[in-house]
Amino acid sequence: MVNHERIREASDYIKLKCENIPNVAIILGSGLGFLADKAENSCVIDYKDIPNFPVSTVPGHEGKLVIGNLWGQRVMMMKGRFHFYEGYEAWKVIFPIYVFKELGVKRLIITNSSGGISMDYKPGDIVLIKDVINMAFKSPLRGPNDERLGVRFPDMSKPFDKEWMRKVKEKLNKDGKRINEGVYVWSLGPSYETPAEIKAFRKLGADMVGMSTVPEVIAAAHAELKVLGFSCITNMAAGVLEEPLKHEDVIRVANMVKDKFAQIIKVALEVVK
Repeated sequence: MVNHERIREASDYIKLKCENIPNVAIILGSGLGFLADKAENSCVIDYKDIPNFPVSTVPGHEGKLVIGNLWGQRVMMMKGRFHFYEGYEAWKVIFPIYVFKELGVKRLIITNSSGGISMDYKPGDIVLIKDVINMAFKSPLRGPNDERLGVRFPDMSKPFDKEWMRKVKEKLNKDGKRINEGVYVWSLGPSYETPAEIKAFRKLGADMVGMSTVPEVIAAAHAELKVLGFSCITNMAAGVLEEPLKHEDVIRVANMVKDKFAQIIKVALEVVK
């Protein structure tokens, strides 16, 4: 289970290594870690050096915590995340969320690379996540609850901050840009989904699918953080196109949309300054 003492040990180490802890954090998904390289006056800590922190094992997840300035705003970025399919216990997957809370973070941007289910999407699109479906049927909050971390039964009726979303869409529209909204479904992985599963997910109302994000969203609701989510559509889901699915394609497409992704994150930070 998530232990408050473990959280404090990790946060104390981060505060010892880095000054001026920000109140905004960003989790960077597969192939999206480049954004951390744009940070100025940065402090970089390897996950392996932070007490009780898990270590990333997936290609495209470097395993570094970066605190620095992005477009004039101080932010904390996870260059790589953790997944259930890596074999981690539930508390380890969501451990960073509670470290953020202990450090004073109030807002969290969660990003991922996902497969497009909606026929309105194409690889390279960035989608604003408006809701999630937990098809892994696992809760990272299972077990005893520590009231210092959050309430026993957190509300999931508004997992993403509506006001933050509204401001992002308004700013993008003002700049002559448009962003789709969609529902993200969590599939446990590590195998990609079957065409039949994707058909079922579509009927349930899912627009994109991936193997992360939902545990972090649940933990953030528990910790009462304001959350914004973005999916980078790196491939079409199984059965949508007659193409095999490969992780290398996920990284390749994520690299192709670096500038688009960076501009959207810039807007997300600007509207909450």
